[in-house]
Amino acid sequence: METLHLLFNAITVIFIAATMFAAGLATTVEALRSVVTDIRLLALALLANLAVIPLLGWGIGALFGLPAAGFIALVLTASSPGGPFGVKLAMVQSGDVAAGAAMQVLLATIGSLTFAPTANGILSAADVGQEVSLDITALVGTVALLQLLPFAVGLLLRRYAAPTARAWHPAAAAVSNVTFLVVLAGMLLGNWRDVLSLFGSLTLLAGLVLAAAAFTTGTLLSAGPPVRRTTMGGVAAVRNAGPALAAIGIAFADQPAILGALAAVLLSGLAAALPIAAVLNSRRNQGQD
Repeated sequence: METLHLLFNAITVIFIAATMFAAGLATTVEALRSVVTDIRLLALALLANLAVIPLLGWGIGALFGLPAAGFIALVLTASSPGGPFGVKLAMVQSGDVAAGAAMQVLLATIGSLTFAPTANGILSAADVGQEVSLDITALVGTVALLQLLPFAVGLLLRRYAAPTARAWHPAAAAVSNVTFLVVLAGMLLGNWRDVLSLFGSLTLLAGLVLAAAAFTTGTLLSAGPPVRRTTMGGVAAVRNAGPALAAIGIAFADQPAILGALAAVLLSGLAAALPIAAVLNSRRNQGQD
């Protein structure tokens, strides 16, 4: 079992790095600059991901009357922006991958700093759980190593060795796609008992509603053409599991009920976001015919 766990973690690392590397290979410096210098886009994205969506998590959890484990998992998920699956959703929907990758890395980095106080504030106000304390330096370092560095390498290759970048992109995208499927299968198989135990509860539904609401919020609180707006929606819909898992380990001693609820929330969130991205991709492809 330990070997399988290590293998799953290794494949997850490969998925994150390959996805960010492929995004970098497909991104020009000019396109990236247009995103990071768009103050209105940045301000709206930060408002959506750091304030509105965490509050939505709190509201949905309270509205559905979730048990403590489900409520904690939902709040931790909502408080943690910048999940690497956001870039994959940008690819799936044929969206603005450059903008999605840049925003995802930015949100993951800032989210490493805001996650603990945001989650603490909500859980304290709701009188649920206990204080969340995290190693912020380790979280920022993880984002830099697994997400920012591969993206930067791909970006530099695209700028200074464009033929090589174009030649390598199909292989990087293929690795991203294959490992994405493996990670999804691993999440399902590794947590099927926990997820199955939650059938009949409202935790799965809460995860679906949160992801759909986050997609809508990220799209509405954005700027630019529709393709960029829906890309921001996809980035907002997929939250970052890393800080949430770390918080459960540190503050809640890896309680199985909370871990199972987190797996359910994350999986149901993907189940809501992926079909939306697929529909957007289909419509865009039809528009090109």
